[in-house]
Amino acid sequence: MPVEKIVRDTNRSWGLWLIQEDEKALQEQLGNLYPVPDTFTHLNKRLEWLAGRLLIRELLQSMDLQFNGIVKDEYGKPFLKNLPHHISLSHSYPYVAAVIDSEKTVGIDLEQPKEKLLRIAPRILAKDELADAGDNLTKHCVYWCAKEALIKVYGKKDLIFAENLIISPFQLKKEGNITGRIIVMNTETTIPLRYKIFKDFVVVFNQ
Repeated sequence: MPVEKIVRDTNRSWGLWLIQEDEKALQEQLGNLYPVPDTFTHLNKRLEWLAGRLLIRELLQSMDLQFNGIVKDEYGKPFLKNLPHHISLSHSYPYVAAVIDSEKTVGIDLEQPKEKLLRIAPRILAKDELADAGDNLTKHCVYWCAKEALIKVYGKKDLIFAENLIISPFQLKKEGNITGRIIVMNTETTIPLRYKIFKDFVVVFNQ
């Protein structure tokens, strides 16, 4: 069972999964009560769907809780069935990340540094963010993940990355804290974030 990492805190548990199984093996582990929806036709997406739920189940077990499935609201935000805990999922094949928190809304994002991030950066980063990221692909990846984590915390999808989701400049390390802001109309919410850089990917989640 390729659970790469599980970190358990007082109110929170988060973890990583490396997909090495085929679809049949993952489905057998998860059980027939949770078949992959027919709308998922791409193999990697089906594997991510299964591994994500297996990871959530593992995290719940680390908190002595039972997995009863996942439902989504009208904006696509996932929630646990029959439990009040908050969850967030992210995947970039073959990696999956998830977090569960018993008290507050969470957002997590995982991404592999790829050249496409440099191409789309002018559309998703504010002027100061672009200047801070420069041509450092890993730093661009942190910015991208941070904004994705913020939008998951917000829970809706009607935000403009370069205007409504702002990340303060930071010094890139192997892991560290950064500050995010969600700006909607005249309301600004500050969200502390934590990033971790692994060999092949970056993970960012709110604290």
